[in-house]
Amino acid sequence: MKELTIDATVENIPAVTDFVNEQLEEHGCSMKVQMQIDIAIDELFSNIAYYAYNPDIGPATVRVELVEEPLSVVITFIDNGVPYDPLKKEDPDTGLSAEERDIGGLGIYMVKKSMDGIAYEYKDGQNILKITKNL
Repeated sequence: MKELTIDATVENIPAVTDFVNEQLEEHGCSMKVQMQIDIAIDELFSNIAYYAYNPDIGPATVRVELVEEPLSVVITFIDNGVPYDPLKKEDPDTGLSAEERDIGGLGIYMVKKSMDGIAYEYKDGQNILKITKNL
């Protein structure tokens, strides 16, 4: 397991993405899976940057673990910000046009659809969001 703790700012999304991709490349992850994970990182880390500590800036830890059975990667996002479970937000009605749909929620919906697992817990003053993607 490797982890990176960095300020939760949108400017640090590329650093987080590079950190995770370095771990994925070491294990021969396909480009398709890597791109799905990159989109998830962008969405989840930007949510932390915009909402966890607003208007302040605080730290976020990104942990990358490889699991053997089945071969998968588990990426954990941890922050000490405002408690928020994005999984409780109702999925958007994708049958509606963009004009008819409420603003927000599409990013986390895309993450839920592209990952093989997603879980949230608030523990010891921390938001802990884990995504799992089978390799």
